[in-house]
Amino acid sequence: MSATPSISCPAPARAEAGWLTPLELCVLGAIWGASFLFMRVAANDFGPVPLVEVRLALGSLVLLPFLWRARAQFPARLWPKLAMIGVINSALPFVLFAWAAQRAPAGIGAIANAMTVLFTALVGVLFFGERIGGRRATALLVGFAGVVVLASGKVAGMSVGWAAAAGATASLLYGFGINLVRRHLTGLPPAAVASATLGVAALLTLPFAAWTWPVQAIPTVSWLSAAMLGVLCTGIAFVMYYRLIARVGASRASTVTYLVPLFGVAWAWWLLGEPLTWPMAVAGALILGSVAFSQRAST
Repeated sequence: MSATPSISCPAPARAEAGWLTPLELCVLGAIWGASFLFMRVAANDFGPVPLVEVRLALGSLVLLPFLWRARAQFPARLWPKLAMIGVINSALPFVLFAWAAQRAPAGIGAIANAMTVLFTALVGVLFFGERIGGRRATALLVGFAGVVVLASGKVAGMSVGWAAAAGATASLLYGFGINLVRRHLTGLPPAAVASATLGVAALLTLPFAAWTWPVQAIPTVSWLSAAMLGVLCTGIAFVMYYRLIARVGASRASTVTYLVPLFGVAWAWWLLGEPLTWPMAVAGALILGSVAFSQRAST
């Protein structure tokens, strides 16, 4: 999953069939949950930075028609901000999740990713002067406790602490990125913003990807996983998410956050045979519960 800030969108359409939104939320949760599976499959063969370069480039290309259509709204003076947000909101967190995927089951990253909602609130309080109530502060503490539980666990006798820390750091960067988008890019077409930030991040990541590109041949399954990661989990998923925001509003669309860890763990268990451990289950319950409590407190 990528950070997906809510930029200004049209009011929700009320005439939409009641069954369509839950279906699309499930599909989107399944797609973003699968991103951790694809990273797990491809990260060892590509290495974190080359894999992220492929993801950024393909995701940007899928969304390029939206940027081209809105190009008049992207003057030259805006591009330094887009570059900064692209690094914070895409390149660095993608690399951290890919690095974690080399060292721990896919479910670890998927569960840590759910902290994005809470980190967004924390960054808003610490750096942007937003207020936080007692209930949301409690949710943050419970969420952090979940990360500690996740980091303390072991899978097949191997510690996953560093991978959990990398995933939590990536979610913290998403928190910064979402707040920056809200303050500097509000009013711009969201899919065009996504294409611009992904594309600039791809250009900035390219020298490092070229330097660390693997010398051995990359298996076909890893190429397919990288392609799915970029085209489906980044480009197409962004379009789906912004369509949901436009139809049902940002608050309801953000409930996909609850589904991503569930699908991430389920895909890894079903297709890779990765186990679900008690620390993962407890951490997932704490983190997802804190996110639900936080969002309920904010309504």
